[in-house]
Amino acid sequence: MKKIIMMTLLIGMWSCTEDATIKPDYILSADKKHNKFSKLIPPVLKVSSGAVIKAITNEASDGQLHKKAELKDLINIDFGPIHPLTGPVYVEEAEVGDILAVDLIDIELHDYGWQAIVGGFGFLTDRFPEPKLNIHEIDTINKTTMFNGKITIPLKPFAGVMGVAPDTEEMLSTIPPRANGGNMDDPSIVEGTTVYFPVFVKGALFSIGDAHAVQGLGEVCGTAIEAPMTFVYRLRVLKNKPAIQEPQYETEDFYAVTGFGETIDIATKKAVNFMVDHLSENYEISAEDAYMLCSLVGDLKIAEIVDVPNMLVTMHFPKSILTQL
Repeated sequence: MKKIIMMTLLIGMWSCTEDATIKPDYILSADKKHNKFSKLIPPVLKVSSGAVIKAITNEASDGQLHKKAELKDLINIDFGPIHPLTGPVYVEEAEVGDILAVDLIDIELHDYGWQAIVGGFGFLTDRFPEPKLNIHEIDTINKTTMFNGKITIPLKPFAGVMGVAPDTEEMLSTIPPRANGGNMDDPSIVEGTTVYFPVFVKGALFSIGDAHAVQGLGEVCGTAIEAPMTFVYRLRVLKNKPAIQEPQYETEDFYAVTGFGETIDIATKKAVNFMVDHLSENYEISAEDAYMLCSLVGDLKIAEIVDVPNMLVTMHFPKSILTQL
């Protein structure tokens, strides 16, 4: 029975091949934006479950670091507009306790991005206190960029920030990841992924932005290649499913859980617990055996380590094993 429940929940997982030619039902321009998380932020769009949305997003500085930006622009940056998010989108059927599934159908690169060392921000601020700015020209056809004029880097675009509204009237900063998602900065959440969010307020209020053209796990200097981008995604409301406490996601190859915390230890312990819960609640396996199996085939990854006060750790579990449970 558990296996049937699980297949209903997750093999709600869509096929990116089938969706390659899907047309959006709605288009959101980049000026439909906000940069806080709160249930008081009014929606820019109301849709029904199953709607496909095309959302254009500004890069993380909201236009302050443009194609011709110089170091002085970085030094004088205003942090007020940081993390413009396109949205929020209200989903009619979404109620507290539901799960919002976000199918990332298409991610379209734009033609530039930037990376910076920002004074006082990053994992090695004591060693690299001085600011530095690189502007990147993006080859949208080949999905590459050049680093220092001689290193070709393949691009793997994704949204650094995705999330639903938390159940608070406070206007929360978008900098750290939380239970509602937010600044997860997880480079595994690429095109073809389905992301699952717990719903905390009616309508869910989903937003997306802070796009990264490429980023390594950890984002150690504090920035990726920050770039404007266009996302096509589908929103689906899942009801009467095993509850999740924080975002989870899946690809064709693996299922993943996320855990945030103020230390790597806290975030890691949450991620492992969430995977044990996921396996034991949705498959015919005890919690003890799930824990042992995680030790054999579960892969822990540090998604980001710089978005204070919280870090994000994930655990990936191969679907080749899930199909045998």
